[in-house]
Amino acid sequence: MTHHDQGGERPVTIYDVARAAGVAPSTVSRALARPGRVSVATVARVREVAQRLGYQRSPTLPEALQQSQLLAMVVSDIRNPVFTDLVRGADTAAEAAGYTLMVFDSRESIVRERAFERYLTAVDGVVLTSPRLPASGIRMLAKQRPVVVLNRIVGDLPCVLTDGAAGARYAVEHLHELGHTELTYIAGPAASWADGMRWRGVQQSAVDLGVRTSRISPALPTVEGGYRAAERWAANPTTAVIAFNDVMAIGFIVGVRALGLEVPRDVSVVGFDNSQLGTLTTPPLTSVASPLRDQGTTATNTLIAILSGRSVATEPVLLPTRLMPRESTGRSAGATALRSALGRSD
Repeated sequence: MTHHDQGGERPVTIYDVARAAGVAPSTVSRALARPGRVSVATVARVREVAQRLGYQRSPTLPEALQQSQLLAMVVSDIRNPVFTDLVRGADTAAEAAGYTLMVFDSRESIVRERAFERYLTAVDGVVLTSPRLPASGIRMLAKQRPVVVLNRIVGDLPCVLTDGAAGARYAVEHLHELGHTELTYIAGPAASWADGMRWRGVQQSAVDLGVRTSRISPALPTVEGGYRAAERWAANPTTAVIAFNDVMAIGFIVGVRALGLEVPRDVSVVGFDNSQLGTLTTPPLTSVASPLRDQGTTATNTLIAILSGRSVATEPVLLPTRLMPRESTGRSAGATALRSALGRSD
């Protein structure tokens, strides 16, 4: 038997089986993968319904993995050190509850995020970390497996995020206290929800403090993206810069040095995420800190609660941010001095 969704065929999901059998999706998963953890009667009922509906577990993973309790965490770029603590927090929470965590790297690609759907029937639930998919695509995944979204708000889905707008305000206030009256925000990916919140925080605080702002349009959130942003910044330089994340800020610093400038003598730089990489640069990077490990732990515990049939908060869980001042920010020497250092007289 094949189920239809809005006129198109789709595979029978674990949710279909759960509804027909009158049990929770997590019970279906255990009955099919680990029958020893479910009553004999429930196993028989679930298997009968699954067979009648034509439900099949995914053939895309080895059988050994299909017999495990699997959770998946989809991250946008595993090369970014910010995900190290996120994954560690998620993995610790998963292990404590008897689950195994699988990490899928989307490589900042919506196409790869969509491709993850092929693995859905092999996992019990998913944590989407900073997803680039449109909300409709995320809801489609959530129809097949429980989904918790991290660093984005999507309709009625459970979400865990940090207060990026407040973090941006802390950064602007810090720069204003150092005498900066102008700053540039280096934007991240256009599809990034977190980028929009950070830019909003920059704008609101700048208006309150009388700081002039400009924005360099979206770029890849990588060192290379930050380096290229430095070239564009030089066309309309400001004495301070806030970057979407730490790796972009580091790339920007490298680009600034290629222009013959120094940080923070000529331009102060602030990043986001407070990753370990930023503390190892020269100078060490001022950054907005998020409780990264707590984010991963909270999202995973929320997912496990859903799988266990417990109720979870319908409102987004908002975790605090704070500014970590370091040597990449200093007192402003003024716009005139900056333009002189760039060899400009305008």
